[in-house]
Amino acid sequence: MDRLGSRCPLPGSTRPSIFICLLILTASLLTYPVLRTLSLQFLSVLTGSYVSGTYSIVFVNCPNEQIARDIARAILDKKLAASVNILPKASSLYYWNGEIEEATEVLLLIKTKTSKIHMLSSYIRHWIKLRDLLLLFKQLRAHVVI
Repeated sequence: MDRLGSRCPLPGSTRPSIFICLLILTASLLTYPVLRTLSLQFLSVLTGSYVSGTYSIVFVNCPNEQIARDIARAILDKKLAASVNILPKASSLYYWNGEIEEATEVLLLIKTKTSKIHMLSSYIRHWIKLRDLLLLFKQLRAHVVI
């Protein structure tokens, strides 16, 4: 009889395993956002790719300030970015045809979602022929509204 009671608890008694399961479930739900962020960062480091939903900063050099303003307004009108900073008179040095060249350009810092990078880069390439388009992927703590 003692053996039967250990397998089938009495109706009024609670099983400790139910409390442990509830405790684990509650802890999992409370730590889900942290675990998700850590797993996305880990995946990003391992694969070298970035997951949609994170935010990016795109650097674009423009030949003059008018073109930079036109591109910035067009990007914002199409909701391809949340914010665009225009930094005038950036001095650039680069190799071109085996020689070091120097030019004055206008730098755009475009803040956008990583998922919109491909649409943004193809849209910008319609405006100007880019020597380079530098993308800086960064998971930002602040919320970017697009």
